[in-house]
Amino acid sequence: MGTSIDYQKVMNEIVWVNLPGPAEPTAGMSGGELLHGFLAELGTSEIPEIKKFVGELSYRWNVHFRTK
Repeated sequence: MGTSIDYQKVMNEIVWVNLPGPAEPTAGMSGGELLHGFLAELGTSEIPEIKKFVGELSYRWNVHFRTK
């Protein structure tokens, strides 16, 4: 018989997105560079609803934006 409580240790990592990111994708970019550009563009949006939504997702997934 198992115990009444099961748990799993979860390791958290912080993902840093440097701003400003690449403005346009270029040939030969890696998947990480493409994702970085996409997240950087979302993180610098001027639309309040998008900023709020991205902020909530970022908080949940340990994604932090920083300026160089």
